[in-house]
Amino acid sequence: MTNIIKSSKVITHGLLSIALLMLLVGCTRGQSDLVTWVAKTKAEPAPPLQPLPVMQQFEGFEYAAQNLRDPFSPPVPDRNEGSGPRPDPERRKEVLEAFPLDSMNMAGTIGAGKGLVGLLTAPDKVTYRIKPGNYLGQNDGRVTAVYEDRIEIVELVPDGAGGWLERQAKIALEDN
Repeated sequence: MTNIIKSSKVITHGLLSIALLMLLVGCTRGQSDLVTWVAKTKAEPAPPLQPLPVMQQFEGFEYAAQNLRDPFSPPVPDRNEGSGPRPDPERRKEVLEAFPLDSMNMAGTIGAGKGLVGLLTAPDKVTYRIKPGNYLGQNDGRVTAVYEDRIEIVELVPDGAGGWLERQAKIALEDN
């Protein structure tokens, strides 16, 4: 039995060797026309190159505005630095000042009358108690009033000329 297996392996190897040899012989035939075409193509003259484009001459410009204000620096404010509302740089920031106003939702209120406390849900999924005088939002927003259906806020926003403007905002209780 082992002799039969050995002889079949020898026959298989022999047939594979013959097939491989025939493939190699087939690959070497028919290259004479390719060699002729390559030699003919190399012998032809190359086509002429297109002329280079003519370089345009640009007129120089001398910048003579060194004494004028730099257009990329902020404008100098024309107003008195001490007048108008300003954020207090010494004030300690509160937790809700890390979130934008539009990311907070009013959840409800606790209490009644002057003791009314607002409940706000922040993006961190924590509900905070809010009363007038608390700060929230990213524009120095100060809570001015808490009502059963809304929380009113005054924000300080830059006016573009070095000063600050007060802007009214509110967070309303959503009907679900």
